[in-house]
Amino acid sequence: MTNIIETSFGTLISPERMANGSASNIEKVGAFYNFSIKISNDDIREYSFTNFERAEYMRRVMIGHLKAKIEKDRAVI
Repeated sequence: MTNIIETSFGTLISPERMANGSASNIEKVGAFYNFSIKISNDDIREYSFTNFERAEYMRRVMIGHLKAKIEKDRAVI
């Protein structure tokens, strides 16, 4: 079960679902597999890989990092 945390506005959020929603799907563009992660409103990072398995693995890793960042940021508030 995921941990539900409360924001400074009093809303309850699931960091797992929020992190998953910030990552785009993997799409093939030419010879590359691309996805992007939205860290904040003005910070969107795009990643490209030559093979689908690497892209899928790194997407999961980046979602995990984003989830940890969300939990850490919310704990401070």
